[in-house]
Amino acid sequence: MNLNSCDFSPLKDQLMEGLKLVSAEINKGIKSLENEEYCLLGKLEDIKGKFEQIETVAASFYLNCYLSPFTDKYLDLSTCIQQLSNQRHGALIVIEGKYQLDSLIKPGTPIGATLTHSLLESIFYPGNPLHDGAVLVRNNLILSAANVLPLSNRIVNKKKLGTRHRAALGLTEKSDALVLVVSEETGRVSFAVDGNLYPIITTSSLLD
Repeated sequence: MNLNSCDFSPLKDQLMEGLKLVSAEINKGIKSLENEEYCLLGKLEDIKGKFEQIETVAASFYLNCYLSPFTDKYLDLSTCIQQLSNQRHGALIVIEGKYQLDSLIKPGTPIGATLTHSLLESIFYPGNPLHDGAVLVRNNLILSAANVLPLSNRIVNKKKLGTRHRAALGLTEKSDALVLVVSEETGRVSFAVDGNLYPIITTSSLLD
């Protein structure tokens, strides 16, 4: 994916301004080391807090960049997974690419509704009969829920993956789809594309 084609100006401006601010604070810290009576620990803690805020903005920026070629509802998807991550509600969301996935997944329950973050969040609310399995998004619609995806047998970073992550890899190994995963154990968010799994930093993961 060509990230140079991304044009999310507000987020990009926030990211650039944040990085400039942290850079200025680091330079101040370097100069303060010349004063032997000055303790740098407080300054480092302040820089760490600012950098964590920047990471959250960066995660939103790059996630939107990856989602935008697949659907116009990338902002709803980004909001949804941030909320699910904060609440540690597990989720598996498939965003279909150019090629339909009917032959690769075991179909679940038809939905056929316009995608909104609130509808997605309600589907994955614990106890909802549809929260197990994957939601299938085609263009700007939630096509179906509780779908079953093919599982990958790969081991990533010498770790055995959970079912949701194996399903995300399994489908993207065989298609051009993008799959979002939220872990209910940790709240961590990842996305799979082209058979690879990438972490996304959210507010929830920063607090771990």
